[in-house]
Amino acid sequence: MSKKQKMSEKQRQARVAEAREHERLAKEKRERSDRMKKIFVIAVCVILVLALGIPTMAIAVMGGAH
Repeated sequence: MSKKQKMSEKQRQARVAEAREHERLAKEKRERSDRMKKIFVIAVCVILVLALGIPTMAIAVMGGAH
């Protein structure tokens, strides 16, 4: 009977370890996703700044030349 209890204890420990590993992988996936979202937002902001800034500078330069 003692051997059966030890086996169930080992199984319980294995399940706990498996759950921790699963939790760690999920956390890493969330962090990676958050990082990608931040990079995407920064890239969009840079593109918008360039898209709005370049024509404005061109108009200023051409307007000043005349």
